[in-house]
Amino acid sequence: MEIKTVAIVGLGALGIMYGKQMVDHLGKDAVRIVADHDRIARYKREGIYCNGELCDFHYVDADVQGDPADLLIFAVKYTGLKDAIESARNQHGKQTVLLSVLNGISSEQMIGEAFGFDQLLYCIVAGMDASKIGNELTYKNIGFVSFGEADDTRSEKVDDLARLFEKTGIPYEIPDRMLHKMWSKLMVNTGVNQSTAVFETNYGGIQVPGKPRETVIAAMKEVVKVANAEGVPLQESEIAGWLNINDALNPEGMPSMRQDTLQHRPTEVDLFAGTIRKLGQKHGIPTPVNDFLYDRIRTIEASYAK
Repeated sequence: MEIKTVAIVGLGALGIMYGKQMVDHLGKDAVRIVADHDRIARYKREGIYCNGELCDFHYVDADVQGDPADLLIFAVKYTGLKDAIESARNQHGKQTVLLSVLNGISSEQMIGEAFGFDQLLYCIVAGMDASKIGNELTYKNIGFVSFGEADDTRSEKVDDLARLFEKTGIPYEIPDRMLHKMWSKLMVNTGVNQSTAVFETNYGGIQVPGKPRETVIAAMKEVVKVANAEGVPLQESEIAGWLNINDALNPEGMPSMRQDTLQHRPTEVDLFAGTIRKLGQKHGIPTPVNDFLYDRIRTIEASYAK
């Protein structure tokens, strides 16, 4: 099946970045930005900007029933996923391919339970330096999408999505071990997102020797131990590859959690340190670095109301 229509739920950094890229190559009418009535009114009133350019998006009210989309992308924070699933129901059909660009390893389970695992592809995104402040997104590196089936088969919908990404100029890869790749991305998020938030820095702050970079590496090593206990063969040698990717990003850019703390938004700490701490306790593995990061980020969040 050729993917001709795309519905995106969520206009955070990734929703804007991929939405704009797809509109530029597929046309405005082929890409639907799905939201509730009030949010759409705000988007239209304030505008959404990508690298200084006003995005000409086609907004679709979540409550309006229409033809199902060929591809349904979830691009919200994990805290908003439950509501996003409800908002997406009128975009879903029997042939709709489902894709989550959320952080962590939990969103696919929720989406699969809601719509069916047979339509779901597993996914991570990496290498981008998108920074969203208010209604303005800036980025230099679009990064890449890594996707595939849970069992690593080369299915028809994998090929369909690959063709769409080629058509829209979105870099992608189809890894040999998709679930391993997801754990590997969880590893880098656990280190990079949380350390930049706690040390109040940007990518540049972890690209040079010092406590923030040391914390990134130490947190990632704890993920390796937990993943191994879960039967996922992560290796510490993979850390160097992720550091190289992050070292090539715009030093002034910031990962999502640092953007959240700057704008006093709830973070995804439960997806990162929360997950590692819970699994560490399950397997009797100490996680002192993630304990520190978790406690510190909770303290930061608690300070918002003061």
